[in-house]
Amino acid sequence: MSERAYQRLWDSSHATLQELLDREQPLLEPVPKRDRQSFQYRISSLYLCYLGLLRRFDTLYDQMVQPQKRRLLRRLLDSVAGRVLELKEELVRADLCETHCLDHVLQDLKLTTTELEVPIPRYFRLEQSSVLREQRLMLAQILSRMGSVSLEQDFPTMHRTEAIILLQTAERARQGRLRAAIMREIRREEEWDQKMREDGGHTFNQDQAAITIQKVWRSYLQRKRTQQDRRTEMEFIGMLPSLRQVESLGNMSQASPRGNAGRLRQMEKEEEFQVALGKTQDSLRDLEGPFLKEQMKEQIRQWFIECHALTGRFPDYPDESLGGSYLIFADKTPEQVKMELEMQVEESKKKNQEKNKEKEQEKKEKKKKRKEKKTTIEEEDAMLKVLPSKFIPMINAGHEEYKNLWKNYDSVHPGQSFDPETLRVEKRKEVEQELRKQVDELMRQELKNLRLAVDREVGRPLKFPKKLEKKAGKKKEKDLTSNRSMDSLFEELVTLNLLKKSETVALKDYVGDCLYLGSTLSLAKKLPMPSLFDIRQNMALYGVLRLGSPDIHSMAPLIRSILLVGPSGMGKKMLVKAVCTETGANLFDLSPGNLQGKYTGKTGVQKIVQMVFKVARLLQPSVIWIGNAEKNFYKTVPKEEQEMDPKQIKNDLMKAVRLLSPGDRVLLIGTTERPQLAEMKALCQTYERVIFMPRPDYASRYVLWKRMLEAQGVQVTQSLDISALAKVSEGYTAGHILKAIQSVLTEQRLLRLAKRPLVASEFLGHLAKLEPVYKEEEESLKDWYFSTPLGKKMMKFIEDQEAQEAKLAKEKKKKK
Repeated sequence: MSERAYQRLWDSSHATLQELLDREQPLLEPVPKRDRQSFQYRISSLYLCYLGLLRRFDTLYDQMVQPQKRRLLRRLLDSVAGRVLELKEELVRADLCETHCLDHVLQDLKLTTTELEVPIPRYFRLEQSSVLREQRLMLAQILSRMGSVSLEQDFPTMHRTEAIILLQTAERARQGRLRAAIMREIRREEEWDQKMREDGGHTFNQDQAAITIQKVWRSYLQRKRTQQDRRTEMEFIGMLPSLRQVESLGNMSQASPRGNAGRLRQMEKEEEFQVALGKTQDSLRDLEGPFLKEQMKEQIRQWFIECHALTGRFPDYPDESLGGSYLIFADKTPEQVKMELEMQVEESKKKNQEKNKEKEQEKKEKKKKRKEKKTTIEEEDAMLKVLPSKFIPMINAGHEEYKNLWKNYDSVHPGQSFDPETLRVEKRKEVEQELRKQVDELMRQELKNLRLAVDREVGRPLKFPKKLEKKAGKKKEKDLTSNRSMDSLFEELVTLNLLKKSETVALKDYVGDCLYLGSTLSLAKKLPMPSLFDIRQNMALYGVLRLGSPDIHSMAPLIRSILLVGPSGMGKKMLVKAVCTETGANLFDLSPGNLQGKYTGKTGVQKIVQMVFKVARLLQPSVIWIGNAEKNFYKTVPKEEQEMDPKQIKNDLMKAVRLLSPGDRVLLIGTTERPQLAEMKALCQTYERVIFMPRPDYASRYVLWKRMLEAQGVQVTQSLDISALAKVSEGYTAGHILKAIQSVLTEQRLLRLAKRPLVASEFLGHLAKLEPVYKEEEESLKDWYFSTPLGKKMMKFIEDQEAQEAKLAKEKKKKK
C-alpha cells in the first residue's frame, strides 16, 4: 500500500473515532438496573468498535514511515488500547463475569468472530528485542558456566583408545545392519524368481506389456480428473476457497508486513528526524533565544512597574511550582495576577482554620453519615454507569491534533520525510519553556535588588503548605539486598533456577473456537461456560496489553495478579509462556516445589521474595509464575508436604503483591488444578482475577484436532472424520488430544500416509488409555469458582432475577 492509501485508512479511522467519542458521553449518565441489558449492549458494541479501531491503528503505526505521524499514531494506539481495557472492566462489572457473550452484538453490527480477536500491537516485540537479546546473552553465559561445571561433575573422562574402540564398534554394527538389509532384499528377489519358475510364470510380449502400462496410467489420470472435478464442485458450492482467493491471500500476507526493508526505512527516517530535532533546537536557541529572553524580561519588568504603580510595592514573584512567569504571560493584568497570588496565600490560611472546625463537626456528622451511607449505597447499587475514563482526554487530544495538522494536509512529503514547519512549532514551545526558567532565575534576583533599592525591604518568599509525602502508620519494609548489585542478584536467581529461560510460544498457538450460542444459552436459563477462545482473549487483555507498554500500564485499571484454574492439560503453563513471548517478559518461578531447599528460616523466605520482586521491577516487564498455587494457601498441609512447608511464603507474597503500583510492569500468575484445598479469602486477596478453564466444548475440540494434525504435517482429507473425533473426545483436554495424536503419528505412520490415509478409528484406542476429566471433577471446580467474590455476585444476581420473574408470574396469575 502507498502513503496515500494509508492516509485514507487514517482518515476513515478518525471518522470512526469521532463517532465513538460522541457515543461516550451518554454512558456517563446513570441508568436504572432494570435497563441492564441495554446498558450491557451499549458497552459491548463500543468495546467491539474500539477493538476494530485498535487493529487499524496498529496497522498504520506498523506500516507508516513519516516519523511525526508515527508519534501521533503511537499515542493514539496506546490510548485506544487503554480504553479497550477500561471497557473490559466495565463489561466485567456489568456482566458480573470474566467472559462475555457478544454473539448477538456481532450479528447486529454485521461482524465476524475474527473481530473479537484482541490485536496485540506489533511494536511490543520490536521495541523489546534489543533488551531481550542482551538479557538472553547474559542468561546463556550464566547457564553455560553452570552447564560446564555440571558436565565435569557428572561425566567421567574417557581415554582416547576407549573412545576409538567405542566408535569402531558402533560403525561396524551399522555396516552389519545395512549388509543384512541388502541380503534380505536379494533373498526376497531370489524367492520370487523361484516361485515364478515353479508356477510357470507368464511372460508378457511387447503389446501386452504396453496395454498393462496404459491401463495403469489411464486409471491414474482418471483419478486425478475425478479429484479435480470434486474440488471444482466444492468451490462452486462455497465449501472450499478458490485457488485465486488463496493466491491473493498469500500475496497480501507477503505484502502487508513489508519485512526488513520497511523496518530499515522507518529507522532511517527516525534517525534523520532525531538529527533534525537537535539541529532545530540549537538553531532556535541561537537565533531566536536572545530576542525571546529580552522580550520576556521586558514584559516582566513592565509587570513590576505596573504592580508598583497600583499597590505601592513590588509584587511577589510566582513560585516555580505554580508555573513561574508563565502566569504573567497568560494574558492577565497585573491586578489579576496579584489577586491570584494573594488568594492562594489566603486559601492556605483558611484551610488551617477550617481543619480545626472540621474536626469538631466530624464527630457530630459521623452518626448522620452512617445512616446516609446505607441510603446512598442502595441508590448506587440500583443505578448503572460507566466510570470516568483516563484515556478519553488523551484520545481527544490526539484526535484534535490530527484535525489541526494532518487532516487537510494534501501535500505528500517526498520519501515520507518529516515536516520542518511542524517541527519548528513544536520545538519553539520547548525552547520558550526552557528559556522561561532561566529568565525566572534572573528576574527573581532583579526583583530582590529593586526591593532593596526602592522600598528598602527584603523580599520574603511565599509560604505554601507542605504536602505530606509519607502517611502515618506505614513503615517501609527493610530491604535485605540493599548492598547487592543487580548483576549479582540476577546471577544468583539464575543459579537457584528462580529465573528461567522461557520457551517461545505465540498466544495464537493457544487454539480454540469461540462460543457461538452464548446469548441463546443465557435466554434458555443455562449458564454459558467460557471457551478456549475466551480464555485466550482474557490473557491478551489482562496480561499482554498491560505488560507490553509502560504508558498503557501506568493508566489502565491495575491488575497485579491472575489465577488460572482448570484441570491438567488445559494449557495453563502454555499461557504463561505465551505472555512472556508476546511482551518479551522475564519469567520467574516461585512454585513451592522450586523453592524447596533454597532458603532457611523466616529471613531466607523474605529475602527470596524481595529479591525476585526487586529484580522483576528492574528488568520489567516480568512475569512471576507460581505453579500449584493452592499449596501456598493450604487449609491443612498434607503430611508428605510438611517438610517442604509451602505456606512459609504466604505472608511475604501477599505483601509483595500489594506493593506493586501502576507503572510496575510485573504480573503474578498462579496456576492450580485443586483450588478447593486453599483458603478462599487469602487466595482471592492475593490473586485479583480468577480465570476458570473448563473442558473444551465441541467447537474448540474440532479446531484442536484439525490444527494439531496440521501442525504434525498431516493434510486433513475427507477420509478422516474430524467431527466424529471431536464428538468422541468429549471430556478430554487439549493435552489429551495432543498425546493421542503423537502416539498415532509415529515416523513410520507418517511415511505411510500417502498409501494409507488416516482414519478416525486409529485414535480411539489411544484416547481410551488416557484418563478424561470427569463431570464430577469439573462440577467441583465450578462450585469453587462460584464461591469466589465475583462468582458470588453472579449467583446472587441470578437468584434475584429468578425471584423477580417468579413474583411477576404470580402477579399475572392473580390478574387472570
